[in-house]
Amino acid sequence: MTQKNQTFESSLGELERIVRQLEDGDLSLEESLKLFENGVRLSRECQERLGKAERRIEVLLKESGGDPVLKELDPDEPAESRPPKIKRRIVFDDDESPF
Repeated sequence: MTQKNQTFESSLGELERIVRQLEDGDLSLEESLKLFENGVRLSRECQERLGKAERRIEVLLKESGGDPVLKELDPDEPAESRPPKIKRRIVFDDDESPF
């Protein structure tokens, strides 16, 4: 079983090991359920870490004035409280299409 202070890479490696064991299919139902539960927990932890890393990168890239500055994020702030991402679309005229 993993601990919360494991690195992202070690958690991901353990998740991959769990997936291989489940794919082999040589486990009892109880063992499979226990591994599946651990896999879901590891997957959520990895997603959380990736989300935090993404938020840190967004803060670096979105500073006004153009100077990259790292701000400390509140780890308890849920992702839903952040303003929504605005995605930009590039529209080409038929003559300008790169394809």
